[in-house]
Formats: sequence, structure tokens, C-alpha cells
Amino acid sequence: MTFTDPAAMRETLLAIARQAVEAVRPGPALHGAVRREGNRLIVDGETYDLSRYKRVLLLGAGKASASMALALEEILGERLDRGLVVTKYGHGLNLDRTEVLESGHPVPDEPGVAAADRILELAWSATADDLVLCPISGGASALVPAPVPPLSLAHKQAATRELLGCGAPIDEINAIRKHLSRLKGGGLAGALEPATAITLIISDVVGDRLDVIASGPTSPDRSTFADCLDILDRHRLCGRVPDEVERHLAEGGQGLHSETRKAGDPCFDRVRNVIVAGNAMALDGAARAARQHGYEPVIVDNAMEGEARDVARDLVHLAGEYCAGRRDPGPPVCLLAGGETTVTLHGNGKGGRNQEFALAAGLEMASMKEHRHRMAVLSLGTDGTDGPTDAAGAWVLPDTLTPDRMEAAGASLDNNDAYAFFSGTGTLLKTGPTRTNVMDVAAVLIAPDDSRP
Repeated sequence: MTFTDPAAMRETLLAIARQAVEAVRPGPALHGAVRREGNRLIVDGETYDLSRYKRVLLLGAGKASASMALALEEILGERLDRGLVVTKYGHGLNLDRTEVLESGHPVPDEPGVAAADRILELAWSATADDLVLCPISGGASALVPAPVPPLSLAHKQAATRELLGCGAPIDEINAIRKHLSRLKGGGLAGALEPATAITLIISDVVGDRLDVIASGPTSPDRSTFADCLDILDRHRLCGRVPDEVERHLAEGGQGLHSETRKAGDPCFDRVRNVIVAGNAMALDGAARAARQHGYEPVIVDNAMEGEARDVARDLVHLAGEYCAGRRDPGPPVCLLAGGETTVTLHGNGKGGRNQEFALAAGLEMASMKEHRHRMAVLSLGTDGTDGPTDAAGAWVLPDTLTPDRMEAAGASLDNNDAYAFFSGTGTLLKTGPTRTNVMDVAAVLIAPDDSRP
């Protein structure tokens, strides 16, 4: 097979997807950062004397939290007294010492509210004699909503839907979530005081910002009520989110509600936050797979953000530069990018940011008649679920967007309906729940010109 053989390109793209996910599996990540030697627990180089603590508790949330809890059970053994984690439906595991609850994502639901109450109850029970390990990963913002009174779950659901559809980046979405929650923006750290807490984090945020990952439950918050009001204004959400949400944020801006926990708050004195895995590790895994299949990997962006279709077009345009011989190294090359794009909803179709990325990239590829036979694209959500679908993303080969499919592809993109299009081409990437979450990985294969069939 030549480099431009579609079957060979498909095999390479799927290998890249597999190794990107394998590189950020929670088990190896936790075992690499945490180990136990008798009564000594060593976390990222710092030692904790387990004999000083009456109880060792585990509580956390996120799409990867069940797998993280499994690894921590293996490390702690009988020394773990009790655990409770909350994960997305279908991402749970049966554990020995840790209760696993499941709830809704990306829009919160009633089981999530109940789970958040359980998390807070266990946190409030912790004393100065307890050590609490908190496995946290992306998704926790929706999984444990904990609305501040008098706001209700319905208020948070409506606000979440508007935020997810307006194209706002995750740091802005989470700024508002924090100011509507009892648990986020350092709220969990406040509930755990005066216990010793170690938060072990799998990052799904560009730049690994502790105050943004999972809305920063054990981290000082840099955002304010005033920031939230500005976000509503810039994204034209005033009048679209519930009146009660606007009123709460406005009252907070007037000093009528307590701010989220800020740097210097004593509740952080006995809290340590440790990142154990992130997108860079997934990109490294993808790069290894590309190299094994004969492509020279080039990581062009490890902080990918912006509208999915725009970022996709830019990446394919860059691939065209490599095809034309205007970039080094020469093909075969695999361009890799990691991060998290956004989608502004204009239609009523079904899909996610990775499927939209792949569809926009495919249309851009198809416009490059001279080079389209030399390129293939993959966009992968490392958690295994892209938007409200059962796909992790999609791939596009040289023969995916045939001339007779072009009109349908453009219409699907306009309607945010990439899932339906890729269902018809058979190029949806379905991994099932991966039980990890470090944002997205995009890959563009560029074959040498002399491999044209």
C-alpha cells in the first residue's frame, strides 16, 4: 500500500487516536504521580505520613473520576476508609471502597444535584485528622451542579444550554458556573476545611488553569461577578438566560452575594493541587503513532482554541503549505494540534466540536484539488463522547467527500449536523467511554506527492 491509499491512511489515523488516548489513561497517570510505601504516601515528590490521619477519604468528580478512583484504591489498599465519586452516565466502574454515582453531562440533571449534596456532606464531615484525596477531571462542572439558593436546577440547565450554544470559551462558561454554585470556585476547599486535601487533576483546559479545570473546586478563583456580567453582555445572553440568573449575578456585582473563594483564603492553606495528566501527553502519544506509521510528527498547536470550523480550515490551509513544499520537513508529515475548540450553534442538527472540525476540514481539503488526494484528517475528543452523541469524533479520507457529497456536506455544516453526514460516510470515530478527558486531538496526514496512485 502507498501512503495515499485510503485504507493505509485510515489505519494510521485510528492508530493515532488509540495511542493519544492510551497516553492519558488515568491508571498509569496516577501510578506515576502517587505511590505508597508502608505508612508513607508520596504524591509528586511530597511525602505524607498516613499514621497521622484517622481517616483517608476519597471524593471527586469528572468523566475520569471512576478510573482515577480505581487507581487510588490500588495504591491505598486497606488504608482507604471511604470514597465517593461522580461521573458521566456510562463512565462508571464497580469499585471496592468507593461509591460511584452517575449524572448528566453537559447539561446537569437531578441526580447531579443529589450527587453534589452527597459530595458536600462527606466534605463537611472531614476533620483536621483526615486526609482527603480528590480525583478531579473535566466534566465535573456539569456533573455536580450544586446551585446557590435561591437558584434551581432548571435555572442552571437553561443557563448552561445558552452558554454551550453561544460559542463562549470554557473559561468564560466556567466563570459563570462558579458564581452559580456552592461547590465550584473553591467551594469544595471551603467545605473540606480543616482537613488536609490533595486534589489530583486530569486537565481538560488549555494552559492547565487550576481555576478553570472542573470550575476549580479546590482552587482560588480569579473571576468575579463583574466578569460574569461582562460575559453575558459580550455574548448577547442578557434576556436569554433566566431572569433569576441575571439577577443573582447583578446582585453579586453590587456586593450583595459573597464572591467565590480567592487567593489568600485560609481554606487553601491545607490544600494541594497536582496535575497528573493533560493534553500534552496525548499529543506525545499521537506523535509516537504517526512516527511508527512513517510520518514525521509536527505539533503545530498545543493550545488550540476558537471556532471549530475556522480552526479546522486554518490547519488544512497549513497542510497545503506542506504539500506545496513551502514548509519543512517535507512529506510524509503529520500535523498535530491539541486543545478545545468551540461551536456557535446556527442550526438544529446533531454533532459535536470534533465532528464539526472534521467536516469543515474535509470541505477545505476538497477545495484543494491539486493536493486533496494527499491529505486525511482526524479530530478526536479524548473522553470518547463528542457533544451529545455516541461518537468521539470523525475522520475524513481523500475519498470521503466525493463530488456527489459536497452539497450535502456543506448543508450539514451550515446546520451543525455533522453527525448525520458522517453516519452516511461511515467515518464516525466511536471509541465508547474512555474514562479519561484531556480535551481534543486533531491530526492531518500529508503524504508525499510521488505516492499518487
